[in-house]
Amino acid sequence: GGEHLAEQARRHPTALMIGCEPFVNGVGSALRHIEEMALTNVRVHAGDARDVLNALPDGSLDRVMVLFPDPWPKARHNKRRLVQEDSAAAMARVLKPGGRLRFVTDWKDYADWALERFLKTPGLEWQAESQADWSVAPQDHVTTRYEEKKLGDTAPIFLEFSRV
Repeated sequence: GGEHLAEQARRHPTALMIGCEPFVNGVGSALRHIEEMALTNVRVHAGDARDVLNALPDGSLDRVMVLFPDPWPKARHNKRRLVQEDSAAAMARVLKPGGRLRFVTDWKDYADWALERFLKTPGLEWQAESQADWSVAPQDHVTTRYEEKKLGDTAPIFLEFSRV
């Protein structure tokens, strides 16, 4: 946990980064990366990202990245997934016009689920023009140890949206 966040903060020292991690081990790992890299432009919320989204003002973020959230693969648990209609709307709300939303998962069902909800969200426009746009990592993507474990049922799927 926290590898991607810390590396993005290192690459963009003038941008403030907010990371959300619901699991204590992930929070500890993120804080360790931040400390090792002596980063001062990153904060970590130990809890649900929806709490942060709900606290942020409209149009306050340039980017939202949802990276490998818990897929809750059993159908009866789908309501626990981070991406729901209300959270997708909150992500769109906090993005500045022209801001970007990236969702990455290695579970095909969750990618389909998220895409369906994001496509229904007013103000979000899917940026895919070809299959490569969701099957090839964007240039600024940081591959993490978690991603390399290939725990899901498919190669990573990258869904990229713009706030219109």
